[in-house]
Amino acid sequence: MPNKEYQQTLAKKISHTGIGLHSGKDVLMTLCPAEVNTGIVFVRTDLPERPEIPALPENVTSTLRATTLSANGSEVFTVEHLMAALSMMHIDNCRIEMSSPEPPVTDGSAAVFCDLILQAGRVTQEAERKVYAIPKSFAVYEDDKYITVQPYDGYRISFISINPHPKLGTQYFDVELTEESFMKEIARARTVGFMHEIKQLQAMGLGLGGSIKNVVIFDEDKVLSEMRFDDELIRHKILDVIGDLYLLGPIKGHVIAVKSGHAFNSKLAKQIKAYQLKEEAK
Repeated sequence: MPNKEYQQTLAKKISHTGIGLHSGKDVLMTLCPAEVNTGIVFVRTDLPERPEIPALPENVTSTLRATTLSANGSEVFTVEHLMAALSMMHIDNCRIEMSSPEPPVTDGSAAVFCDLILQAGRVTQEAERKVYAIPKSFAVYEDDKYITVQPYDGYRISFISINPHPKLGTQYFDVELTEESFMKEIARARTVGFMHEIKQLQAMGLGLGGSIKNVVIFDEDKVLSEMRFDDELIRHKILDVIGDLYLLGPIKGHVIAVKSGHAFNSKLAKQIKAYQLKEEAK
């Protein structure tokens, strides 16, 4: 019999200030302990009645450049880096109070969020952790892109990225995910941007908080930022998958992705959630 896992939350509140990656807005974010079976819930402290937005697949309303969650007449977006940290640091229950719709970009990765969780400390709770073991294959396909998850005793992600940029090309990364491997291989990988897209993004009201410090920026033939890994792009893609799939809570499975992004991650999570609900209704 495997050892039972128990739910965890933070030992105390911890706050961090900064600006949002896309909105450029100032934000005060406070990670708060939460009761068993709360899950991850965002709270908009800047709005009347402090609306709550549970981090669930069915609450995803946009995947344009980031993952947006909406509920109770409000929204939060670019939640995936924080969600990845909560996932791999095994935080099951947390209320995230935010004075703006977007968490702080920090350095563009999940590392600062992991550090905040470690600073706050973690406490084991009295309810058993609900880890969903993927029971069958789920997949989302579109042209030459796809994401699939297969049954697997553990949590593993294999990703292939193909990009025409001369400094990127074809990249492959495979990681057996644990807290340790995440901290070493994935957590510090930052989001990637291209100079030719920046003006277009800013015209759409996106990328307003981005800089050479928190985004790995490429121009036509070179990288303008100091890279943390030669293959930082694909490591960050894996970070995004982890964050987007944590809307399901903790899972066991082997995710295989080719050229996919937030839209694929969200569709996969919604497909799995629909299957779960169907099975529970039997």
